[in-house]
Amino acid sequence: MSTGGPDLSNNRIVKLFGTRLPIIQAGMVWVSGGKLAASAANAGALGIIGAGSMKPELLKQHIEKAKSLTKKPLAVNLPLLYHGIEDQIRVCLDSGIRIFFTSAGSPKKYTPMLKANNCIVVHVTSTPELAKKCEDAGVDAVVAEGFEAGGHNGRDEITTLVLIPQVVDAVKIPVIAAGGIADGRQMAAALCLGAEGVQIGSRFAATIESSAHDNFKKAIVAATPASTMLVMKKSVPVRLLKNKFYDGVSKLEERGATAEELEQFLGKGRAKAGMLDGDMDEGELEIGQVAGMIKDIPTCKQLVDRLMAEYQHAVSRLPN
Repeated sequence: MSTGGPDLSNNRIVKLFGTRLPIIQAGMVWVSGGKLAASAANAGALGIIGAGSMKPELLKQHIEKAKSLTKKPLAVNLPLLYHGIEDQIRVCLDSGIRIFFTSAGSPKKYTPMLKANNCIVVHVTSTPELAKKCEDAGVDAVVAEGFEAGGHNGRDEITTLVLIPQVVDAVKIPVIAAGGIADGRQMAAALCLGAEGVQIGSRFAATIESSAHDNFKKAIVAATPASTMLVMKKSVPVRLLKNKFYDGVSKLEERGATAEELEQFLGKGRAKAGMLDGDMDEGELEIGQVAGMIKDIPTCKQLVDRLMAEYQHAVSRLPN
């Protein structure tokens, strides 16, 4: 039986980010503010502030808060299709952020500018073909995110187990696995598939330091394996925890509603209402399929320590 597994202190993700562990706390809208990012960083992971829900001034406040709580490396996640992305980038650069995770758009547009400012750029992708385009665009690593992930997903519905080895085969840059990872066994599996790090969202959403509303955290803990579903495939696919809002979307899709009708039903502020304000009926509750495995609300340190203990136990059981 194996007793060690991969050397996590010497892989390319650890070297790239300067972290103790190849664990990335995902940047999630309304959930991952400065407190969560700093706590994850202090626990040995890379902490990411989710800027998708933040205007520039609020983003600046969260960066300052995180920097007041840790001296460890920090990153910001920027969905590239959002309005005002240039202002967000400027705030990050002026605040000393040099690690960027980008998503929801082409990495070609902003990667050259970020690299010219001595930044590390990682782009989130959902297919091997897109991962290769990211590499060609000059990014330093890619997050390969499977269909199990919470929030907005790729349209091809490729699961993590299938996606990771294909992305690893398609690119030479480091690959970070995401989607359906909540414990050390899954982390070990991702690394066995060739990934050099893991990005974890849903499990970090249900931590003490997460800015998610307590109602949302409790709903995650109460989730079953069948509590989430991918909806709104005609517009922007998103995986949601089932509730009254989800039921409304499902009924519209069943009767063949257009993308415009779905967008009208969605309206504005649904994600904030659910995840930050705690409206469990009408709010949009973005969470991964792995929610059914989450049974408690630990601190970030407790979570990371547990992940590593589970990881070591898993690799110790591998054949030599």
